[in-house]
Amino acid sequence: MAECASARARNADLAYDPTFAKRFPAVAEALLSGASGQLRNAATVGGNLLQRTRCAYFYDPASVCNKRQPSAGCGARGGENRLHAVLGWSESCIATHPSDFCVPLAALDAVVEIEGQAGRREVALEEFHLLPGTTPEHESVLAPGELVVALRLPGAAARFAAHARYLKLRERTSYAFAVVSAAACLRIEDGVIAETRLALGGVAAKPWRARAAEAALAGARPISESFRCAAGAALAEARPSGDNAFKIELARRIVARALALAAAGTPERVPALPGSPFAPIPGGALHD
Repeated sequence: MAECASARARNADLAYDPTFAKRFPAVAEALLSGASGQLRNAATVGGNLLQRTRCAYFYDPASVCNKRQPSAGCGARGGENRLHAVLGWSESCIATHPSDFCVPLAALDAVVEIEGQAGRREVALEEFHLLPGTTPEHESVLAPGELVVALRLPGAAARFAAHARYLKLRERTSYAFAVVSAAACLRIEDGVIAETRLALGGVAAKPWRARAAEAALAGARPISESFRCAAGAALAEARPSGDNAFKIELARRIVARALALAAAGTPERVPALPGSPFAPIPGGALHD
């Protein structure tokens, strides 16, 4: 059965809903790894989907930014850009999408429900956010006057519940946006990987679905060699956009680590620092 959440649902309410968390543990872990408890109590599903980039040049009115003012230029291209995109970027914009929540949503084929004057329509979360191209001011497929009204996860996404993790590396262990992150979901049958869902965060202007890596794991044994090969496939098209070549290797390692954690099984308890590679298990209950 599909799970549908109103765009007005609070992040904390969704993450701590016991039924939701047990069916979609990687999504709950991603929600709990974002921001602070106070912000999660106020932030909404729709607001999370539509949050803007955290690029300093976008927020600084004294800097040029094509996203803020089309054709103005991109200050980040020749500036401080070690945390900027390594996938899907263009000369017009190298910003990244900041959401944790959206990464497992992209992996699990979530659908965004939109309503406007022309009526109601649905868009796959993977297609909802746009890459910059030559028009970085257009960040999503929303047309003028349209609203996100709900988010839906297909019932089939729950089949990954036994092997699903979200892993996030950040410059500060708490309350920081991802340098890189990965949502890894596996379906393991008879000792081999029957199906994989994998997406990356912090690497592009949208959550990045790693379909080549998913294909590479079909029928593979859940071992470190398989995960390293998949990580290579996930970042095969990556290229630095400035002083951030390190992010490519870092992302490969996070992907391999997330896959290994997923293969080991979804923990019964959320790590003390959800989404962190430094968080030991056990932590808090998932979710009594």
